[in-house]
Amino acid sequence: MRHFEFHKSHRIGWLRAAVLGANDGIVSTASLIIGVAAAQASHASILLTGLAGLVAGAMSMAAGEYVSVSSQADTEAADLAKEKAELAHEPESELKELTGIYMARGLHADLALQVASALTAHDALGAHARDELGISEIVSAKPLLAAFASAGTFAIGAALPLLAAVLSPQPFVVTVVAVLSLLFLALLGGLAAKAGGASLIKGAIRVAFWGALAMLITALVGKLFGVAVA
Repeated sequence: MRHFEFHKSHRIGWLRAAVLGANDGIVSTASLIIGVAAAQASHASILLTGLAGLVAGAMSMAAGEYVSVSSQADTEAADLAKEKAELAHEPESELKELTGIYMARGLHADLALQVASALTAHDALGAHARDELGISEIVSAKPLLAAFASAGTFAIGAALPLLAAVLSPQPFVVTVVAVLSLLFLALLGGLAAKAGGASLIKGAIRVAFWGALAMLITALVGKLFGVAVA
């Protein structure tokens, strides 16, 4: 009977970008709406601000993630090219290096050499990428995936407080958006923690706390400048 194991580390790439995008979408858009509403802006101005924040934020997240992850991908590609050249010109030194890595992990010299030799014969570059450079298929950089995940989840996250603002009478916009956004953030934090195998409650509290802090500060700023303008 075959034994199957299911691990969560394969989710690292898309989960990080997705959680970051959704969290930023909720927090930034809710904060914008609350700040403008606290400054006594009209309902139309509040909704326009929220919509502009959604569009601008999604594009910013996509561009930022793409540039950031592309830089990581470029570094990985350069390291792999360097490693490939070293394997071609100094195969014995590279074999000793790989053997040393396995010895440092607890294998005795003879077994470490056997493992290094077998892996080198099978896929030398793959062995060095994984065990020397720490590059694997699970964690390797994927710029387009990160960009689309961040932009899409930002837009979804931003749409939640924006929808709350659309459905709220102007006098209650701040309260409704703040309460619902905190609930959305807690749910997001809990689900993300569960997907990553962490504590659901800790994840919910952590995300909701920073969201509440951001909304409180922008509400105070909006109130201050709203009073000053009036």
